[in-house]
Amino acid sequence: MTGLVFDRWRRIILAGAVLLPGMPPAFAQIPAPVAVPAPHDRLLPLQGGRNFRDLGGYRTADGRSVKWGLLFRSGSMHGLTDSDYRNLEARGIRVVCDFRDRKERASEPVAWPASAAPRVLSDDYDTDMHFMPPGDPKGWTEAQARASMAAAYPRLLRQFNSQYRRMFGELLAGHAPLAFNCSAGKDRTGVAAALLLTALGVPRATVIEDYLLTNRYLDPASLRSRDAAPSPANLLAGVSPQVAKVMIAADPSYIAAAFRVIDAHEGGAEGYLRDELGLSHADLAKLRDLYLTRA
Repeated sequence: MTGLVFDRWRRIILAGAVLLPGMPPAFAQIPAPVAVPAPHDRLLPLQGGRNFRDLGGYRTADGRSVKWGLLFRSGSMHGLTDSDYRNLEARGIRVVCDFRDRKERASEPVAWPASAAPRVLSDDYDTDMHFMPPGDPKGWTEAQARASMAAAYPRLLRQFNSQYRRMFGELLAGHAPLAFNCSAGKDRTGVAAALLLTALGVPRATVIEDYLLTNRYLDPASLRSRDAAPSPANLLAGVSPQVAKVMIAADPSYIAAAFRVIDAHEGGAEGYLRDELGLSHADLAKLRDLYLTRA
């Protein structure tokens, strides 16, 4: 196959994710962006979505952009409607990395229709809630809550390291479109998005802007509030409205606490991605080739 013809087929496959008989099998794992009507809406138009948004369109330091329709971040998908499932099926989501613990998944199950069911990856674990302020939640102050939330983010890097590694493994294998979520789509998901966008070469300021979009797109009313102990799925329980607002918010100090750990690592962010997440220089180049575009 001549270079010109080879390139022509490559462009056809990238445009439509089509693998025709006799074509090189290496292209089978190349994800193609799903067509999204312009202008792109970062928040997906879902009736029961919670902070469900597309990471496409962000510019990288080398002048490329994240492809639309391949990388999604979200809160719990428990409220998705039949119409929502059809919407997501049309987007071709193949894998969902659900970072919620076993109790969260049991209390807010997701019933994907068999025809549209992606492969859902999750772990059975109990969330470490020791970052929460001591004492009766009714007595927590806003300052205590803010400090506790910031302290939680370095813990997230450690506790979810294996799940973040698995997410990157799926992406390196070309298993996209891929979505990842927790309950609110802010903390565990926020750290995952920050790691992913950083790996793709998106500037830090833009990564933080994406993190802060939760303040625009997360409806606090969608989070449960019961007379029970606070948990990742139930942050509002037993606390004052002022403290609840602090805990639900995407505060720059929270994500900054995670970035301090990353930046302090030998070699900075690239060293952290290499040593803690197993992403070599070649892996980073592959991720960028798969999920970035110059268009």
